[in-house]
Amino acid sequence: MVIATGFFDGVHLGHRLVIDKLVEAAAARGDESMVITFWPHPRNVLQQEARNLRLLTSLEEKKAMLSALGVDHVEVLPFTREFSEMTTEEYLSRIIRDKFGGKAILLGYDNRIGSDRAAPSETARIAASLGLEVICGDMLPSSGGYAVSSTKIRESLAHGDVVSAAEMLGYRYGLKGVVVSGNQLGRTIGFPTANMQLYDPLKCVPSDGVYLVRVETLDRKLYGMCNIGCRPTVSMEGKVKTIETNIFDFHDDIYGLDLKISFICKIRDEKKFLSLEELRMQLEKDRNLCLEKI
Repeated sequence: MVIATGFFDGVHLGHRLVIDKLVEAAAARGDESMVITFWPHPRNVLQQEARNLRLLTSLEEKKAMLSALGVDHVEVLPFTREFSEMTTEEYLSRIIRDKFGGKAILLGYDNRIGSDRAAPSETARIAASLGLEVICGDMLPSSGGYAVSSTKIRESLAHGDVVSAAEMLGYRYGLKGVVVSGNQLGRTIGFPTANMQLYDPLKCVPSDGVYLVRVETLDRKLYGMCNIGCRPTVSMEGKVKTIETNIFDFHDDIYGLDLKISFICKIRDEKKFLSLEELRMQLEKDRNLCLEKI
C-alpha cells in the first residue's frame, strides 16, 4: 500500500498534485493507493480558533473527490486529544505501517505529522528508519507566486473573491443544502428566491454580497444570482444571515428539495435600499449583468 496522509480540506490543486503522484506511484509498483485523513478538524478538538473555523469540504464531499481522483482506499480516523498526542514515529509505525500495511508514504512539501510536528525531512528520515519508502511531493505555486493552501482559499472566500478561490481549488467553490421556506417577499417584486439551509453548518460561506452562480436542482443545471447576507432592506429579524438564490427562467416548486450552487463571480456587495422599488430596480440591473457574464 502506498499512502498519503493529511486533512486535505478542499482537495485543492496542491492536494491534487500529491494525489496524482500517489496514484501514479502505486500503479508503477503494482500496488494500491490509500489516503488517510481525519475527522473532525484538529482545531475543533484542540480548540485553536475552533469558533471561527469553517471548512471547504464536508467529509462526504472530501471522500467522494479523493475517490474520483483515482484513490483506491480513503480511510477516516477519528481525531481525538489522545490521537493528537501521537508522535511522528508512533504515527508512522502504528498507523501507516502496522495498521494499514503501508510500504511507502508520500510526503507533501509541508507535510507535518504527529505531535512533535517534525519537518518533512525529519519525517522522511524516521519513515526510512521504519522500513518505509519515502516519495516526496512537489509544491504547486498559485498565480500570485504563493503556495496554494486551504487557508488562502478560505481567505479569498472571506473577501468574496470566488474567482481566485476557484483558481486555487481547480473547480468552482460550491454550497449544498435543502430549500426551506422564506418570507416570499422576493416573489412580490418579481424575483422569487430559493432559501437554502446548508447541509453542513461548518461549510465556509463567501462574504456577503450578490454572486452569479451555477445552480443544480431536479437534475437540471441552470444559472442564477445568489444573495448572501442579512437582507438589510427587508429583514425584520435582525442580523440573521440567509443564502437566497433567484434561479433564472425557472418556476418549479423545489421546497424541501436539494440545491447546489457553484460561485462564478461576485456582482456587488450587499446594500440597504430605501424602498422595495429601489431594490427591485437594482435586482434588474444585477440580473442583466449576470446574463451578460454567462
